[in-house]
Amino acid sequence: MTEGEQNKQEVKEPSGSNYVFLIPILMGVTLAIGVWLGTMFIPSGGGGTEQIIADNSNKFNAILEIIEDNYVDSVDNEMLIESSIQGMIEKLDPHSSYIPARDLERVNEQLAGKFGGVGIRFLIHNDTLVATHIMPNSPSLKAGMFPGDRLIEVDGEDIAQGDVTNEKVMELLKGTEGSEVKVKIYRKGLIKDLTITRGSIGVSSIDAAIMLTPEIGFIKLNSFTRFAGEEFREAAQILKDQGMKKLVFDLRNNGGGYMEDATDIADEFLEAGKLIVYTEGRMDPRDDYWSSSRGILEETDVVVLINSLSASASEIVAGAIQDNDRGYIMGRRSFGKGLVQDQKELTDGSALRLTISRYYTPTGRSIQKPYGEGVDYENDYFSRFESGELMNEDSVKFDESLKFVTEGGRVVYGGGGIYPDTFIPNDTSGASYYLTELYYMGVFNHWAIDYLDKNRTRLKDFNVFNRDFNVTVGMFEQFIAYAETLGVERKPIDIVTSREVIKNRMKAEIARHVWQDNGYYTVYLEDDLDVQSALDHFR
Repeated sequence: MTEGEQNKQEVKEPSGSNYVFLIPILMGVTLAIGVWLGTMFIPSGGGGTEQIIADNSNKFNAILEIIEDNYVDSVDNEMLIESSIQGMIEKLDPHSSYIPARDLERVNEQLAGKFGGVGIRFLIHNDTLVATHIMPNSPSLKAGMFPGDRLIEVDGEDIAQGDVTNEKVMELLKGTEGSEVKVKIYRKGLIKDLTITRGSIGVSSIDAAIMLTPEIGFIKLNSFTRFAGEEFREAAQILKDQGMKKLVFDLRNNGGGYMEDATDIADEFLEAGKLIVYTEGRMDPRDDYWSSSRGILEETDVVVLINSLSASASEIVAGAIQDNDRGYIMGRRSFGKGLVQDQKELTDGSALRLTISRYYTPTGRSIQKPYGEGVDYENDYFSRFESGELMNEDSVKFDESLKFVTEGGRVVYGGGGIYPDTFIPNDTSGASYYLTELYYMGVFNHWAIDYLDKNRTRLKDFNVFNRDFNVTVGMFEQFIAYAETLGVERKPIDIVTSREVIKNRMKAEIARHVWQDNGYYTVYLEDDLDVQSALDHFR
């Protein structure tokens, strides 16, 4: 994005991952900017506003000078300026933000959908860096790296001494496309030297695209990156070629991304001439987004899965499908982010993401949940939990003054997210503190690596594995004992409660390490209440 270029986009909420990817991780983006830059975004004309800003800028500078000249200790003026602007931006809305120059590249990469790197996923296992996945057609694959390889040296720097960190590894392996990185790997008793030419690595927005039955497909979208629309179209076409007539479209935990890609994806389901969404703001005139005639899923039945972490662009898609009576929404009420940000890059390499409009679903409802003084916006999820909304449909509160009706007669509500057509309670079957500890300590991942060190060569065909592999009693007990070596204390009652979930995750994690995320989800979804409810709906 060049200086001054504007792109309407939804700010993505960070989400967790079972793996460390060789991409910059979106860490807490600092809300900071020099006040003197503020006038760059004040409309010309109307001198009263400009005069107020000028007067207060002078006041601010005067206060800074007084502090500099008289304060008892030395001061960091940059820190003071950024802190003051953080307070100013926080008074606007929860999604306007300032991105310092040092963070902008990493933040943009998350939404750009690509970065310069080598194309592996890795895990620090027993103080050693293990390549858990080699991405298809990646520089690492071309250089001869395989899953299970241990990386012990990068460009002459020893990374096998036990103090290696994820951040350090990413710093060493990530770099400019076309540049070389020399690595030393350990594989089955042998040490090999590889030279990898870094390439442009795509960050896929698709976690999984699989067939659940001969006619029902499943696509899980993790974010709306710059290429999400194209990737979704390709995935949908592959499933159609395999016989898909119905689709479970999983937008759970999808925090959003680019509005353009949200409208592209919604367009695939809608016949020509349907309103997808419109935006409108104080200084931003109404802008309507309409469907075209190119949708490849216009005849495909669809269920969209949402939950409390489905936000912004996810809600645009769900709202368009619901308001146009095009499909069925199942799950729990979505996050409720109906604000659109415009990013302006500044001359020092920083950027301002400023909310310029709200978006509205085709029936005219805003799904933005309340914010401002007296509203605990960030802890809304816990409020839903405490109220029982995540478990009981009767606990869901509707604002009758924000009732809308679609052309097909469906009643929908605004004012706080997308309300599903069918409520599915949060699945707590098999949940326990012990299971949570297994996740937190990464036991499934580490156990799978050890298992595959001994058995990888036996696993050739996924269909055979999925049909024949079962976690035996002995294997389960070995897993529990293995968890103890990683610091997870044995809890007999919890183990009984979570036994079937643990067995499912053990098998699913093996599948992920060998057959990527499609393998993982094929196994995992057999134990997923939301997906099974969607299948029941189709049946």
